[in-house]
Amino acid sequence: MATVVIWAVFAGDFLLRLGLARRRMRFLREHVVDLLVLALPLLRPLRALRVVTALGRLNRRAASSLRGRAMVYVVGGVGLLGFTAAVAVLDAERSEPSASIKNFGDATWWAVTTITTVGYGDRYPITGAGRVAGVGLMLGGIALLGVVTAALASWFVEHVSRQEREEADLRVQVSALVEEVRALRVELRRTPSDLAQHEPGPGVGPTA
Repeated sequence: MATVVIWAVFAGDFLLRLGLARRRMRFLREHVVDLLVLALPLLRPLRALRVVTALGRLNRRAASSLRGRAMVYVVGGVGLLGFTAAVAVLDAERSEPSASIKNFGDATWWAVTTITTVGYGDRYPITGAGRVAGVGLMLGGIALLGVVTAALASWFVEHVSRQEREEADLRVQVSALVEEVRALRVELRRTPSDLAQHEPGPGVGPTA
């Protein structure tokens, strides 16, 4: 019953936005996913993909550094992927009497253990739709871990490169300082006679 009510709310929201749209055909082309979600019950968890828009706004407000962007995408991606998979597997499994996933807590636990590759095996899908959701979560988790690894590796390379540039600049500055000290030592070692030879005598002015 609750599923039907939620579907009706989503359908009403979609029809309302369609009615208010100036170009309805363009609206349908730009919201194909929403239309498929309403038509196919299996795709209803994809409504959570709207969070991607919020992640884009948050990314623009985040720090311009690589760590800031990586943190936004990692946290948002993990939460979105886990929530979508949990809702999908719960929708597919809760109608099966022998299923081990009966509520949202079980689905969340299964999603966490799957995405972290722990896999205790106490909760697992038995239906075809649930296993499809599981495969999607596994592939998405692998891809997400690859992105995290690449981001961390890029940050380490950038950090090491910055340190190397700073050390090179420091070596240049030290070399310049050593040259100045040597020049000062040469000036200090010069005898008064050497200084007198380089100074103009009395009555000697510049030649025209």
